[in-house]
Amino acid sequence: MRKLKLEELGRVSTEEYKNIEKIPVVVVLDNIRSMHNVGAVFRTADAFLIEKVYLCGITATPPHKEIHKTAIGATESVDWEYEENALNLIEKLRKDNYSIVCIEQVENSISFPEYEVDPSRKYAIVMGNEVDGVQQEIIDKTDVCLEIPQSGTKHSLNVSVCTGIVLWKWYEAFLQK
Repeated sequence: MRKLKLEELGRVSTEEYKNIEKIPVVVVLDNIRSMHNVGAVFRTADAFLIEKVYLCGITATPPHKEIHKTAIGATESVDWEYEENALNLIEKLRKDNYSIVCIEQVENSISFPEYEVDPSRKYAIVMGNEVDGVQQEIIDKTDVCLEIPQSGTKHSLNVSVCTGIVLWKWYEAFLQK
């Protein structure tokens, strides 16, 4: 095996990326404190052709050097929008026929591996605050809450790591359709 050089990776330009068909998934970041997490989500959204990232509440918005450190330019390729009130956004997305999916530990959550993505539907994936998680009023408006099984001493994953795991499942489902 030989490690590929940057020019061998077949990367597209930001302009070309804007014209590539995206999968019908948006990510809602609600009250994310860490700009490094925000940047990492942008980078993952770019990798998996996510339609848009919504930044809500206290979540910082580009341009910002701390976001750029981990996004490394993905804030330029991935469409994004700031919406102060995540609950209002969720209601708007529902009217636009998005299925609302929260990633949160709740009563009667569905284990992440058991959830089947329907590639014919549009999805809004809601990721909550690093300490408090997804707000209860948003959980009350969601279609499903998914929980990633974990076996260690910690009871949660970093929000950017969790987002990467979740978005891979959607990306894979849409590639197979």
